[in-house]
Amino acid sequence: MDLKVINTQIKDVMIVEPKVHEDNRGWFMESYSLKKLLSKSIDVNFVQDNHSLSKVKGTLRGLHFQNNPKAQAKLIRCTKGAILDVVVDIRRESPTYKKWIKVVLSEENKKQLFIPKGFAHGFLTLVDNTEIQYKVDEYYSKEHDRCIRYNDSELSIEWDYENPILSQKDLMAPFLKDSDYNF
Repeated sequence: MDLKVINTQIKDVMIVEPKVHEDNRGWFMESYSLKKLLSKSIDVNFVQDNHSLSKVKGTLRGLHFQNNPKAQAKLIRCTKGAILDVVVDIRRESPTYKKWIKVVLSEENKKQLFIPKGFAHGFLTLVDNTEIQYKVDEYYSKEHDRCIRYNDSELSIEWDYENPILSQKDLMAPFLKDSDYNF
């Protein structure tokens, strides 16, 4: 099989490793194949691709999500540089509620992360000029767009980085207990 899927400690969050074909010219891989994802029980209809550049190492974006009915599943990959990708389960009825995982995604390892609906997502850039690309299964909705404070003590996420660069939105994000998330 040309696609390897690794389950994480949080049910339904999966690391996706596409098969990379290398030779003296370089490499080739299928970064997305609906058929192959379906064969691994990832049944998502992606409707939009997003691409972001963070110019400086230590840029932290997140923790972001969209509330229902515009919640988004995501398939994240780092195409230039490296990120520490963090996912937090914010589904109140989940056995892993408030638990998080972190995964390094980089242009070298070519790993991807599948994040279902009901999770907050954020990442920290590990090098300058880092780019990520990700697919979502719901269009952006400003009305449903939400975030949670990256350093919420209730979550105790280990970012392993002091004084990250944040947007005003992320600086002002509420703590989980004050958020109006609806999962």
